[in-house]
Amino acid sequence: MKGFDPRWKDFPDYIIGITREIWEERKIATLHHYYSDDIVVRSPASVVVGNQDVIGATMATLAEFPDRTLLGEDVIWSGSPEDGMLSSHRIISTATHLGDGVYGPASGKKLQYRIIADCHAIDNQINDEWLIRDQGAIVRQMGLDPKDYARDLIAREGGPELCVHPFTPAIDKPGPYKGMGNDNEWGERYADILSRIMGADMAVIEAEYDRACALYYPGGVNGHSWGAADRFWMGLRASFPSAEFRIEHRIGRDDPSMPPRAAIRWSLNGKHDGWGAFGEPSGAQVHVMGASHAEFGPWGLRREYTLFDETAIWKQIALKTG
Repeated sequence: MKGFDPRWKDFPDYIIGITREIWEERKIATLHHYYSDDIVVRSPASVVVGNQDVIGATMATLAEFPDRTLLGEDVIWSGSPEDGMLSSHRIISTATHLGDGVYGPASGKKLQYRIIADCHAIDNQINDEWLIRDQGAIVRQMGLDPKDYARDLIAREGGPELCVHPFTPAIDKPGPYKGMGNDNEWGERYADILSRIMGADMAVIEAEYDRACALYYPGGVNGHSWGAADRFWMGLRASFPSAEFRIEHRIGRDDPSMPPRAAIRWSLNGKHDGWGAFGEPSGAQVHVMGASHAEFGPWGLRREYTLFDETAIWKQIALKTG
């Protein structure tokens, strides 16, 4: 870990450790040290530039969810300490809605949801990030519908002209990380699976997924086996049949005591022009920022974790339909 504090034994230890320090140990000020001043943080909801805004958002979240925990399930990474490393960090977060905030008056509701954060780090500092939170799971556990929440958010932010517009490539800000991951076989295999699914070759699911696969999808949805995978991916692609699918970043890894695994960041960019998981076609121009992790076993893909922000998609649709 050349260039990093010697207390971190490896890159996953660094990523999990600083996450715990910032959020659970309340060392929010360490963001001045761990994040660069001009960091670009992209989420499906927006683009934020600068460490100061990240600190403000962190404090607002902790005011609303003071008991929040971030449990690191896995860190799938590529690169080197000398050239910079990219981590895809999968988290289960638990929290209780104890303060007023973006989700409304304190409700006391208990939440559990996943996050995938892709971070570029070099010299003990993160300077580029892509962050996807399962907003669909959060708002449903609050007793809200993601579509209604998105419409209400537009109104609370001042209407279509003044509201914060979701992330699209047109509003992206260039960051220092230009890499595409690595060439490990497991990343290549999973990228091929997703590309075939998005190319309407749904037979790849039965060919490549373990029949007993465990599946974890947006909205806190859990499923098993080929039928659940087919329904999820078909519902997404059917909503945006003409949209361009892109593999944005690809990592594969073989690590001791771990199954072979892959992390893919991907996107769909195009029209909401089909019937699927997002209802009646609206013609809205939509960008979907997605992230997926996969674990492989002797009978194929055995665990799959996919996230995108349903509320950001519904917000883009609502900005078109009113």
